Amino acid sequence: MSNDDSLDDLLEELDSQRDLETAQQALSIRMESRRYGKPVTIVDGFDLPQSEIESVASDLKSAMGTGGTVDDGRIELQGDHRTRVPPLLRERGFDVRD
Repeated sequence: MSNDDSLDDLLEELDSQRDLETAQQALSIRMESRRYGKPVTIVDGFDLPQSEIESVASDLKSAMGTGGTVDDGRIELQGDHRTRVPPLLRERGFDVRD
C-alpha cells in the first residue's frame, strides 16, 4: 500500500513540474497575410514535444471553430484570432507576450 502513495506523490510532483515548465514559456502571437490576403494567426515560442503542441493546437482550433496546423513547432490558425487566443493560452498556464 505504501508504494501506491509514493507513486501518487511522484506523479503529482511530475505534474507540478510540467505546469512550471509551461508557465516559463513566453509565447508570441502575430498575424500574417497569406495567399490572396487571407489572415493567419501564428502562435510561436513553444518548447514542448510535437505531440503536446498538436494537442494545444487541437484545443485552440475547437475553441475558435477554425482550421489550422502545426508547422515547425508553431501553431497556425486560419483567420485573425489575436485577441481571442491569449486568454485561452493563459488558462492553460502559458505566459503570452503582448
